[in-house]
Amino acid sequence: MKRIAVVEDEKLMREELVELLGKSGYEAVEICDFSNVAGQLITLSPDLVVLDLNLPGTGGFQICRDVKQKSSIPVLVLTSRDQMKDELHALDLGADEYLTKPCRRERLLARISNVLKRYEGRSNLLEGADFLLDRQTYTLYIHNSSVILPKNQGMLLEIFLSRRDEIVKKEDLCMVLWGTTEFIDENALQVNLTRLKKTMSRLNMRQKIVPVRGVGYRLVEQEAEHEA
Repeated sequence: MKRIAVVEDEKLMREELVELLGKSGYEAVEICDFSNVAGQLITLSPDLVVLDLNLPGTGGFQICRDVKQKSSIPVLVLTSRDQMKDELHALDLGADEYLTKPCRRERLLARISNVLKRYEGRSNLLEGADFLLDRQTYTLYIHNSSVILPKNQGMLLEIFLSRRDEIVKKEDLCMVLWGTTEFIDENALQVNLTRLKKTMSRLNMRQKIVPVRGVGYRLVEQEAEHEA
């Protein structure tokens, strides 16, 4: 069952959407806490987000931007804002569909179905700053080309992408590579990380792996690193 997150601050509208989605065979999840909505959505990782633009706190445009920058979750904007400039702005930020209220139920369900179909088969893809990684084959899609990574490099890049901006502990990296944390071979871990770093540098990737002293490593965008 596909899971759809509903981000709507008007209670009656939200309840109506949840009921409609439930009757249509979807699992609907309500977002009622409007602090750090993007973070909630990324953690929830739904199959689709139905997003209003006029929200308390952080607006829908910023939420759309944040979700699309940090994930590949599809976003359908459903809003009362019917200006062309708003639609173009939302689409430019990465929204997959834009519908204005009031909207016929049949139209909304058809657009939801279309977006979900477009994303079928992409569940194996993890999205980076300027690339995609197929977690089954460890094929890296970047700059209109594809590169098959060696298994260890692919496994390391996968865990960094799965954790997003979080610090990945050395123990977790060893568990991924060797299936154990009982004995951490620092030299072997460094060799594998160095190989991945060289591959990322050769491909001119915007993100790089940086050490966090005494803890582990993190995947960051180079611009963000310079700003920090």
